[in-house]
Formats: sequence, structure tokens, C-alpha cells
Amino acid sequence: MSQTTEAVFNPFEPGFTDDPYPQYARLRALAPAHEHPLGFWFLSRYADVQAILKSDQSAELTNLGPGRYRDMTEQLYGAVGTPRLGGLSMLDRDPPTHTRLRKLVTKAFTPRAVNALETTIASLVESQLNEIAASGSADLVAALAFPLPFDVISAMLGMPETDHVRVRELAGVLAGSFEPGVTPDVARALTDADRELADIVREVITWKRTHPTDDLMSALIAAEDSGDVLDDDELVAQVELIYLAGYHNTVNFIANGTLALLRNPDQLALLRADPGLIDTAIDELLRYDVPTQALRRITLRPFAVEDTVIPAGSFVLISLGSANRDERFWGPDADQLRLNRDNARAHLSFGAGSRFCLGAALARLEGRTAIGGLVQRFDKLRLDGDVQWNGRVNLRGPETLPIAV
Repeated sequence: MSQTTEAVFNPFEPGFTDDPYPQYARLRALAPAHEHPLGFWFLSRYADVQAILKSDQSAELTNLGPGRYRDMTEQLYGAVGTPRLGGLSMLDRDPPTHTRLRKLVTKAFTPRAVNALETTIASLVESQLNEIAASGSADLVAALAFPLPFDVISAMLGMPETDHVRVRELAGVLAGSFEPGVTPDVARALTDADRELADIVREVITWKRTHPTDDLMSALIAAEDSGDVLDDDELVAQVELIYLAGYHNTVNFIANGTLALLRNPDQLALLRADPGLIDTAIDELLRYDVPTQALRRITLRPFAVEDTVIPAGSFVLISLGSANRDERFWGPDADQLRLNRDNARAHLSFGAGSRFCLGAALARLEGRTAIGGLVQRFDKLRLDGDVQWNGRVNLRGPETLPIAV
């Protein structure tokens, strides 16, 4: 497929991190599957993104074939593989290891465990909304979107007293492992942060073994399947993954979703007039501006997209953000926020297939409580200044979101 400069994924294009969707539209039209000069492939159409997510292609970087992308990975980390969580999280493993880890984690991460958090989440949101009401204005990220998911995950895991500020800082650094274009300095920072966070989590797990309670971490320690259990290193990796996947994604979800409503006052009014629309609205907000813009796969066998064939051993960047706006699937109003969209739940924001996000129910619960609470409590909710974006390509969201109530 011939390519022009307009038909190559370019996250450094001016304004991209503020609004990547015009570039995605160009790519869907001109080069829906193309090889980047840096050696990876980029997929942007819904049908192709869904197909590769549902396939059995790999998540393990060790399956990278020879080429520029493999060479860059080796130069950054000294080996081919992810330094994140020691490569032991289920996010970075293939079957049968992925299947085994997911089965054990699922025994702890149950619907009952999520539902038990509903009262806690409601209480946290009410307290944070009270503070916003008292001040009359706030940065929504600092006041609600940032603290809520961290407090929820800490409560869900049953974290004992520890340096929560440092844990937040380390989680923030490790969020960079989900970004493209990692530099040597960033790679070193990621490796150091991963090691430090792993040490903190390991100490907590050691304490939890002798102080079990009715929480997710205790359940992970006790999880067993026909004699199989998580070893210490696997436990550390899964706990870290829960922090990373459940924290930054939810921060972005709450902030992106609120901003979308504020920029579409007709839809904000619709939700306020019909609170029963909240569940469909949450899925439409996830579709409209996905908290994690892309996932990765490494092809174990050639993957065909029309007349283009992605070779085996290729690194593929899979654009959820583009797929969720693909007019071929969603229709001519794909770029519009429509809270009563009948098929909103078909979005790919939680992935698809055997790797569908385990935390989807928790994310929906937090979004429903936080965004629904904002909308229903503050009938004068409005933007109160310019939005500052966090500058991330993948975990993209507002850094600051000034609101007035």
C-alpha cells in the first residue's frame, strides 16, 4: 500500500495529544494497516482491530521477529521483553500462562468483590463532591478523577498503612511503559520504578500472609485451582497490574467523560433529564474518548488486512481510539457524542476476546457513580477555564480540568 506523510501514524503531530481523532480519520481512509518507519505496524479500523483482539496473536515481546523494532527494544532494555512487572503479569503473557494467571486472579476478582465496593465508592464520591460544592469550583482531576480510583483500589486490595504518595508517584512513572517512543532515560526510570514498587508490594504481601482480611489481596494469596497457586513473584506482578490498569485508566475515564459532556451540553441535558440513561451513557463516553488509546500484539502468523499482509513476528499497535470512531461501523455520526446510541456497548475500550479487561465492571461502577453524581448534583456544572492535557499518547486525558458548579 502506498503511503503519504499524511498516512503514517505520527503522535508528534502538533495538537495530537489534545485531539488525535482527525489523524485517526485520515489513517482509516488512507492507510488502515501500515508499517511505520520505526518498524511497527498500525491498525485503525474497527473490523481489523476487533479481529486481531479476538485472535490468538501474542502479547509477549519475545516473539518479535528480527528488524528495526526488535533492535530498538534490545537497545533500550538490554533484551527483548517488557521490563514492566518483570514480564510476569497476565497482560504480558500468552496461553497457557495467561490462561492460568487469569483463572487464578478471576477467583479473587469476583463480581461479589466489585459489588461490595459500591457503598465505599458512593461514600468517597459524596465526600469529594461536598468539597467541590463548598469551594464552588475545582480542578476535577485533582478533586475527583485522580484520588477516587487510587482510594478505591487501595480499599479493594486492603492496602495497609504505607507510603501512598510514593506508590502514586511510582504508578505514574510506570504509566510510561504503555507509551510509544520510550527514550533511554525513560527506560531507566521505568526499570527503577518497577523495582521499587515491586519491593513495596512484596513487603505488603508478606504482611498480608499473616494478617489476612476480606479483601482482594488476601483472596489473591489464597487463590487456588487444583493445587495451583500464584507464587510470590506472580502475586507481586498481578497486584502491580491491578494498580496500573485500574488507576490511570479510571482517572482518564472520569475526566474524559466529564469533559465530553461539558463540550456537548445537549447530551449533558439529556442525561440530567433521564438519569436512567446512565448505563448506556457510560458506554458511549467510553467509546467517544477511550482512556487507553491503544493495545499491542505481536503476530505469531501473518495477519491480512485486505490486500496488506502483516508478517509474522511484527509489533502491531492497535488503535482503540480510532476503532471507536470508525464510521464504517458506527455510522456517519461516529464523531458525535450520542448518549442513547443503541450499540454503544460494542466499543472496544476494554479490549475483546480472551483478554477482555477483568476490571470492566469496576470501571463502569466508578464512572457511573462519579459522572452520574456530578451531573445530578450540580445543575450549573460548567467549564471554568482551559483544559490542559497530560501529553500522553496512549493513556491520554486531561492533566487539569477546571470546573465551576
